[in-house]
Amino acid sequence: MGILTLLRNAFGRSRKERAAQTEGATQETAPAVTAPEPKLPSQPAAPAEPDPSEPPAQPEATPQVPEPRSESTPAPAAASTSTSTSTDEHDLVKAAFTNITVPKPTDPEPEPQSETAPEPAAEPQPEAKPDPQPEPKPKTEPQPDPKTETAPEPAAEPQSEAEPAPTPAPAPEPAPDPAPTEGEAEATKATPPEGTAQKPATSAARLRSQAPGLTTAYKAAGAALKKHGLTGTRARVHLVLDRSASMRAYFKDGSAQALAEQTLALAAHLDPEAAVHVTFFSTEVDGTGELTLADHENKIDELHGALGRMGRTAYHAAVEAVLAHHAEHAPPGTPALVVFQTDGAPDAKTPATQSLTDAAANHPNVHFSFVAFGDPENKAFDYLRRLKTGNASHFLAGETPKELTDKELYEGVLATWRP
Repeated sequence: MGILTLLRNAFGRSRKERAAQTEGATQETAPAVTAPEPKLPSQPAAPAEPDPSEPPAQPEATPQVPEPRSESTPAPAAASTSTSTSTDEHDLVKAAFTNITVPKPTDPEPEPQSETAPEPAAEPQPEAKPDPQPEPKPKTEPQPDPKTETAPEPAAEPQSEAEPAPTPAPAPEPAPDPAPTEGEAEATKATPPEGTAQKPATSAARLRSQAPGLTTAYKAAGAALKKHGLTGTRARVHLVLDRSASMRAYFKDGSAQALAEQTLALAAHLDPEAAVHVTFFSTEVDGTGELTLADHENKIDELHGALGRMGRTAYHAAVEAVLAHHAEHAPPGTPALVVFQTDGAPDAKTPATQSLTDAAANHPNVHFSFVAFGDPENKAFDYLRRLKTGNASHFLAGETPKELTDKELYEGVLATWRP
């Protein structure tokens, strides 16, 4: 009986040791796969299979059970020592009892244990499901992205704050503007820019105060200038009066004086000085004078009466005198409108034509607008009809030029003048 108990104890211990070894191996493999899960401690229940075969060995195996449960790595080392000791005991038993076969209990035991080993391996496959758990980590990573999106929002707020900043900047700009405009206004009133003015050189109020008798002619001149697109034009105005013997009647009936006043009303629109330079000619230049708003009434009669006898009709003398005066008293390039009155053809046509041709070449801004007193059918005016110098035009005022309306006169004088 003592020997049998020893054998049983030996076999029981060897089984338990082998079971402990297999459990240690499974515990080593299992934590590598299922370390994060708490289900692993339930696996040590597998060694319950050898218990029904040999119950007496259970009380002695209890002290050795906690050894494989320890998760420390030295557990396999202890298993190796136990296996070495168990082999020694088997050798001793085999030496004493040669009829006993030990491999029977060992063969079936490792096989089911190896079968149980893959069972926990199957369990980590569903446990691989927690692998998507790291996926919420990238979910948390995009969360800072909206934070960065919200970050530019406060950046936009200072931009809105910067927007009101420029608004006060333009505010001070209009303040200095009125100060210089006051000084500039006085300068513009004194000298309006040429070619850009849209108002007459002399205001209607000034003309009414200084020359109320020219109001009607002034309005008619303004309408004619507007019709031809000449409003605001600046130019010097000259008047040339023929003092040949045939002109005596036109001086007596006031036709010459009326023409002079109409020319002065036109000059009020064109010349800031509102003055007209007058040249009397016959055989030569008889005399000169000037008309102003303050001094124009009966001025032509006074000047004509002081010049003496009347002569012939020399156009070239008057043309040359006008060009000399304009060049002396006007800045270079200043336009000039010359109202050239006559009652016949020039005595010397060749000098007349030559003087006008030279004027067109040397003084292109000076225009000669001829006003013919007398019968329009008079062949003497054929000279004017055939004159083609580019700087001259003509208007047949008829035998009673004083009866012409202001509008009719201005239309004839301004018909082709374009400074």
